[in-house]
Amino acid sequence: MFTGIIQGTGTVLGIVEKQSIHTLQLELPSTHLLETGASVSIDGVCLTAVTIQDSIVEFDVISETLTRTTLGHLSVGQHVNVERSLKFGDEIGGHLLSGHIMATGILHSKKEHGEGVDYTVLVPENTRKYVMEKGYIAVDGISLTIGKVDEGAFSLHIIPETLRLTTLVDKEVGDAVNLEIDSTTQTIVATVERVLEEKRS
Repeated sequence: MFTGIIQGTGTVLGIVEKQSIHTLQLELPSTHLLETGASVSIDGVCLTAVTIQDSIVEFDVISETLTRTTLGHLSVGQHVNVERSLKFGDEIGGHLLSGHIMATGILHSKKEHGEGVDYTVLVPENTRKYVMEKGYIAVDGISLTIGKVDEGAFSLHIIPETLRLTTLVDKEVGDAVNLEIDSTTQTIVATVERVLEEKRS
C-alpha cells in the first residue's frame, strides 16, 4: 500500500526490452533499508525491486502494465515519481493507494497561478463516474484533491512544494498521466450502481 506522498524523483538510467517484459533501471532518491522483493511506486505503478546496487534499482515490468500505463513510454534520462511502500506505524498523509492504475488521462491545460500551477486533466469515459469535486485521485502516484469537474475533465491546483518534489512541473499539455481512484470511492460508486440496478429490476 501507498499514500500518494511522493518521497522524491528517480531517474531512468536504462531500459532493457525483453520478449515479454521490460527491465527498468532507475536511480532512486534513497534505497535505505530497501530490500529485493519490496514494492515501490513508480509514477503511481506498484513495481517490485528485482536487484539493488547502491542507489540503482531494477524493476521488471510486464507487457500489460506497459500498455495500460505511461511506463511503456519512458525514455532514458526521464524522471519519475517515487514512493516506498507503507510500513506499519507510518503516517498516512495522503490517501491509501494500491499502485494499480485504472486509466491514463491527458493533460489538457497548464497555467501558472501565483506560485502554483493549475492543471486540467481529461479523463477516459469509463473512469469519469469516479471523478467528483473534492474527491481524491492519484496522478502519477501523487495524492491530490480534485477541483472543478466539467465535461470529462477535472482541475488540479498544485502548490509549490508538490511541484518541487514531483515531476508535475515538467508535464506539458498533451502528456499522459497515470490515474488511480481510491478504493473507497470505487466501492461507493459500485454500491450505488448496484442498488439503483436492483430498484429498476
